[in-house]
Amino acid sequence: MILLFMFVFHPNLIHAETFTVGDAKGWSFGVQNWPTGKTFKAGDTLVFNYVPPMHNVVKVNETNFNSCVAQPLSGSVIFKSGADKITLVKGSNFFLCGVGTHCGAGMKIAVNAK
Repeated sequence: MILLFMFVFHPNLIHAETFTVGDAKGWSFGVQNWPTGKTFKAGDTLVFNYVPPMHNVVKVNETNFNSCVAQPLSGSVIFKSGADKITLVKGSNFFLCGVGTHCGAGMKIAVNAK
C-alpha cells in the first residue's frame, strides 16, 4: 500500500536519475559548466566524489553562491564524506567547495531542477 501511495503521489521519485558531478573527473576545479546541456528534475540525485578534507560540498543560496561564501551561519549545509549524495529540490540548487579559494577557482555549480 505504501509503495502504491509513493507511485501515485510522488511520480518524480519513480523517474529520478543519478548524476555524478564532473563525470569521471569528479568534484574538482573547473566543474562550473558541468550542468550545461543536462536536464534535471526535482528528486534527481547528484553524487559528489572528491578527496576529503581537500574538498567539501556546501549547499548555499544564490547570494552566497555568487559571492563564494560558505559560512555555516548563513544557512549553508556542509557535506564532507567524499561521496556525498544530494537530492535536488525543485528550482535552483547551488553548490560550492568551501575549502580555501576553491570556489573562486571554479568549484561551484548551479543546477535548476524542474
